[in-house]
Amino acid sequence: MMRTRPLKVALLGCGVVGSEVARIMTTHADDLAARIGAPVELAGVAVRRPSKVREGIDPALITTDATALVKRGDIDVVIEVIGGIEPARTLITTAFEHGASVVSANKALLAEDGAALHAAAEQHGRDLYYEAAVAGAIPLVRPLRESLAGDKVNRVLGIVNGTTNFILDKMDTSGAGYSEALDEATALGYAEADPTADVEGFDAAAKAAILAGIAFHTRVRIGDVHREGITEVTAADIASARRMGCTVKLLAICERAADGQSVTARVHPAMIPLSHPLASVREAYNAVFVEAEAAGQLMFYGPGAGGSPTASAVLGDLVAVCRNKLNGATGPGESAYTRLPVSPMGDVVTRYHISLDVADKPGVLAQVATVFADKGVSIDTVRQQGRPDGGGEASLVVVTHRASDAALSATVEALRKLDTVRGVASIMRVEGE
Repeated sequence: MMRTRPLKVALLGCGVVGSEVARIMTTHADDLAARIGAPVELAGVAVRRPSKVREGIDPALITTDATALVKRGDIDVVIEVIGGIEPARTLITTAFEHGASVVSANKALLAEDGAALHAAAEQHGRDLYYEAAVAGAIPLVRPLRESLAGDKVNRVLGIVNGTTNFILDKMDTSGAGYSEALDEATALGYAEADPTADVEGFDAAAKAAILAGIAFHTRVRIGDVHREGITEVTAADIASARRMGCTVKLLAICERAADGQSVTARVHPAMIPLSHPLASVREAYNAVFVEAEAAGQLMFYGPGAGGSPTASAVLGDLVAVCRNKLNGATGPGESAYTRLPVSPMGDVVTRYHISLDVADKPGVLAQVATVFADKGVSIDTVRQQGRPDGGGEASLVVVTHRASDAALSATVEALRKLDTVRGVASIMRVEGE
């Protein structure tokens, strides 16, 4: 039997995502009520610019006082889509204190202060759901937190930023340089006017922190995540990857150490084989590859951003939280029971692709090979090619076997000191093998 008194929802933020959430709540009200077991009512919408016309939203619901809205006492669920650290953090904790559960899409806040938010939710007996914070419409948080709760996840490898994937895909398929591909992404609306958060890897690092925390049942903050962006990726790197049968992707990689006593979380561009499922993820799509002991390899794929996809994830959480509210229960909270340390980037072991500008004369390869051997980094393949314009310089590309990041860094430092090495053109990790 359906309860007649509606569950009241407060919406914080009415931008691209918030306005789509409000629209779907209105147009699909009957379906949502049937799925939840009670009607849901949009009771207030907190915005910064009240004069802006918001089609389909009753102007009487609009307020600039978000604090008063979450303090009303009759609000059942607060949906937070304003982003940033403050005032979002204070508004969420205030909502818990005044009886509301929270659905959030705020990756930055959750990656920075997720433990405190979970603690506040638990203290007040409320829910904190955030499927939309990681990969838009892709169901990922709930499968990791619930469906794989009885399994042991060892690795999460994913493309979690659509802007960077679009740029790298265009560089690969059209031969465009980074700046040209970024301009196209901006023109199509895939990149913000200031794309720093995306292209420098901050967005992906926040998502990696959230994923690592859930997957490994430990606390990982964004400051624990090693981060590199794509601004230094060149057309030459893309071409070199092609020659190796690879493509370049910005990857978020979360791994459990072989001994199970620590974890690592990192974001950086990497070459992956064209045979790997992530290599075929094109344009602004996201995909995450999960490796678990019992379940094996799982891949989650779909649109990772945008108003409608993100609103879909928000509303999925809304349905779950409302059902919990009706049943007098809460869903799974933070499961950070392992307290595993996060190892430094120097402990990470993988393969590397190093491109060097060297003097075009006999003996250079032997000198370079000696440096690699002295630092304990084994060489897999070497390719040397003279420059078309001469000038006494050549390009030397070295692909290594697996080695620690610390050993590779020491190798590169020693290479830079060789008189015959004019410069280290690029260093890129090789993953997914």
